[in-house]
Amino acid sequence: MAFLATAAITTTHTANAGLGRKEGRPNRVSWRLSPARGYTLRLRSRAARISSDLGVEAMKPAKQVVTKKSFPPGFIFGAGTSSYQIEGGWNEGGKGPSTWDHYCHTYPEKIKFRHNGDVAVDSYHMYEEDVKMLKAMGMDAYRFSICWPRILPKGTLQGGINQEGINYYNNLINKLIENGIKPYVTLFHWEIPQALEEEYGSFLSPRIVNDYKNYAEVCFRNFGDRVKHWFTFNEPYVFCCNAYSIGKHAPGRCSPGGPCAVPSGDSLVEPYKVGHHLLLAHAEAARLYMKKYQDHQEGQIGIALVSMGYEPYDKNHHVHSQARDRSIDYNLGWFLEPLYRGDYPFTMRALIQDRLPQFTAEEKNKLIGSFDMLGLNYYTSRFSRHVDYSPLYSPTLNTEDAYAEFESKKFCINFGPSFKRGWILMSELTIVLWNIFFLNLFQQLALMVIVLTGTGWLCKYPEGLKNLLMVIRDRYGNPPIYITENGVGDYDDGNLPMEKALNDDVRLNYLKDHIAIVKESIDMGCKVRGHFSWSLIDNFEWQNGFTNRFGLIYVDHNDNLKRHMKKSAKWFAEFNGVARNEKQLAAGELSNGVPPSIPMPAATAA
Repeated sequence: MAFLATAAITTTHTANAGLGRKEGRPNRVSWRLSPARGYTLRLRSRAARISSDLGVEAMKPAKQVVTKKSFPPGFIFGAGTSSYQIEGGWNEGGKGPSTWDHYCHTYPEKIKFRHNGDVAVDSYHMYEEDVKMLKAMGMDAYRFSICWPRILPKGTLQGGINQEGINYYNNLINKLIENGIKPYVTLFHWEIPQALEEEYGSFLSPRIVNDYKNYAEVCFRNFGDRVKHWFTFNEPYVFCCNAYSIGKHAPGRCSPGGPCAVPSGDSLVEPYKVGHHLLLAHAEAARLYMKKYQDHQEGQIGIALVSMGYEPYDKNHHVHSQARDRSIDYNLGWFLEPLYRGDYPFTMRALIQDRLPQFTAEEKNKLIGSFDMLGLNYYTSRFSRHVDYSPLYSPTLNTEDAYAEFESKKFCINFGPSFKRGWILMSELTIVLWNIFFLNLFQQLALMVIVLTGTGWLCKYPEGLKNLLMVIRDRYGNPPIYITENGVGDYDDGNLPMEKALNDDVRLNYLKDHIAIVKESIDMGCKVRGHFSWSLIDNFEWQNGFTNRFGLIYVDHNDNLKRHMKKSAKWFAEFNGVARNEKQLAAGELSNGVPPSIPMPAATAA
């Protein structure tokens, strides 16, 4: 999962030169109504829904009911994980050390409660239990990542292929297929072979491009007869920023004086260098697959990107709308623009200048169109506020290069330490009523009716996902898209009662609302092909250790990592039509039950 909080200190987005006004403001279609009328419609719909939830009678607008059958034929529902976060077996089966192994062992103080992924939730040994849970929920697909040093312990072909690693993933893939579950595979979810880090600095060197391509080919050759959907990289934005600018992820680099593990980097240069090499590695691997394997394996390849949603801090001031555009460019466009047009967004070129590497003509040709599909990871949204261009303003992190600040406190309210779980549900009805009475003064808040969650940085705003899908539809050719991560966590410092964790209504409501907004986006022309909840199972959440529980499945660390279905998992079993009632779920019985529906908000202006 992408822990966006640290990567999102201050970030910006630049509008593309050459884009027309409509393309430069891709959500223009959403603003056809006058502001007052548009906000009134949204507020009325939202208030009616909240009133209903609270048992208050209200005038109810027409709603579209969403069931699994509401989605186009072939639409898939699934759940996702990544290798370091769940597998464990860090030194078993011939696996070589990864940068995350090294980071957690060398700098244990950088991880909450000094947790690590040595055992994680032991999916290396318990993968069959995980597959059973997927089947019990009726999931169509499972997105997981392959650990590079489990396949190539030294990171290179010359260092040898680890057959035990090949066997492990073959067994997992075969077990999924036996149970009617499609494997969706990510080749790189932040685990670099430590040998390459020590030899040449891994992604800081262009040598990584060929080594990654060779690793990818081993995977295509061994698994591609059964794996039909490949993602080359997961969340390159978060990887570049958190590992090489802020330094809170392995290998933990930042500029001298920074609070990271390895303060010998350059937070304003290294993220762009790493991102550049990552894009070239993606292009090489994708072109290799398309040329050598795609025809006979009949699969697809793409990349899984991430972005927050953004709204202008103040819609009445154009500079904040421009800041919103820059924020999207610097998050989504940084890695999508080169795949669509062959270069970085114009705003990045203009503001970063010579710190941003150049592509050759040959590299541009390889990049353009090097994907059959996209993955989009979405969790939350922010207001974007313009920062004046001034000699007095000097970015210290690459996340500040966009001259935009993220503002969340307008709608993410922390009620203080009296609430042990930190960030909690705020009365949506109160916010709605506040905005009705103070519409002219606080009209931007009408968009941001946010549910707070246990992770602190993550506030629920499904409209942000739809807005990003509109950007991709209008600006980037409307490619097939999978929502590859979407979910919310519960904070657990060891004191969260299991019963409370199992009754995860916040997660369930979050997922229902986002699934409904995906259906609305499809109706508006977006080619969304599937939705993966993050995550299948509670796991190691990077610098937060095991304190953030994102899973549909609860892991009991006090009882041999035993798995338990949360309320959200049981709901998916009903939604997917494989279980009728609680007794059947408890007994593990499967049947063709009647799936539940999701009340969908009344359609907003397109």
